[in-house]
Amino acid sequence: MVDESTSKMIAYAIFAISLGVMIYYITKQARYNRMSVMDENAPKIAGSDTLAGGARNPEQFDEPDDDALEEMAELLGDDED
Repeated sequence: MVDESTSKMIAYAIFAISLGVMIYYITKQARYNRMSVMDENAPKIAGSDTLAGGARNPEQFDEPDDDALEEMAELLGDDED
């Protein structure tokens, strides 16, 4: 049979090994989580992101209407009134 001190040493060794494995797993998971959050929240570089949506009728902006021209004249101070 195995005496009491040998049993304690074996139990301590098992506990130490499991503690080491737990610390390794926790630090690995924390590092992965930190990197994924940093990647998700990183600033966008022009051209690397795609914008959804757009103008429904982009041809409407080719020729300005009279109201837009009058408003632009007001802003520029070219009002003839």
